[in-house]
Amino acid sequence: MTVGRTGYFTHRECWKHEMGPGHPECPARLDAIEDRLLVTGVADALERIQAPEASLADIELAHDRRHVDALRGMSERLAEELLAGGPAHAQVDPDTSINTHTWGAALRAAGAALAATDAVMAGDLENAFCCVRPPGHHATRDKAMGFCFFNNVAIAARYALKRHGLRRVAVVDFDVHHGNGTEDILSGDDRVLMVGIFQHPFYPYSGDRDPAPNMLNVPVAAYTRGMDIRELIEMLWIPRLEAFKPEMIFVSAGFDGHRDDDMGQLGLTEQDYTWITQRVKDVARRHAKGRIVSCLEGGYMMDALARSVEAHVRVLADL
Repeated sequence: MTVGRTGYFTHRECWKHEMGPGHPECPARLDAIEDRLLVTGVADALERIQAPEASLADIELAHDRRHVDALRGMSERLAEELLAGGPAHAQVDPDTSINTHTWGAALRAAGAALAATDAVMAGDLENAFCCVRPPGHHATRDKAMGFCFFNNVAIAARYALKRHGLRRVAVVDFDVHHGNGTEDILSGDDRVLMVGIFQHPFYPYSGDRDPAPNMLNVPVAAYTRGMDIRELIEMLWIPRLEAFKPEMIFVSAGFDGHRDDDMGQLGLTEQDYTWITQRVKDVARRHAKGRIVSCLEGGYMMDALARSVEAHVRVLADL
């Protein structure tokens, strides 16, 4: 690998997890992204790397062992029932279910974030984008919810602190939904600063009350436009990030705040995602040797998602 290049971590197992016909968090999301990066030539500038499975010991840096065991047990039972003619899915909550491939996909999604962290810390890559699913930022220490099973970004943040000995890491979350799981796991840890902006009131109806000092939550009303979100980021996020001086930045890259995505009602465009990514990259280059690991979260309107990821990755790769 060449120093300064952007890594692109993924695995075909991430396509095999699905939650039933018509579910918005579907394998076609990854197809849309890959097709867009190929047709625009952006893929040629990326170092494509197969995501390994995360070890359970590393997942347990952020999750309770009982949660991990319960998810594995549910997966094993589902496989046995399917062989006996049972259902193809098992429900975790009203909008989240597993199939027999979910366990493997979740291990790969977390493993992508960890392998990206290792490669960036080693200096093999300047930064990385993890094109994976299932997403992670709603998964709390002990609960799967909101399409999420393991919290990829929170696991990677804890891994960077524990395994690589970093003293300060930042988490940036611009998904339309509050990253309640990431907050649950990292709240009160003064080695971590988490900054987030999200539509409120909106699922999961959290993030607006008495956050810990290391949490900077910026709830915004439905139909807030991109320029207003940029202004809030410039006024609130950037001074906190600059003062914190993170040694590495992890991004929960959700693109469901796009104005064309009917999952939410924010007014962001690809140009806004370009701007946000550039501001985060500026902070990373000043304080963190450029070290960024970004993980896909939401984004459910295929064309808008693909264009937004392209915009995000172009900035990471200096294209």
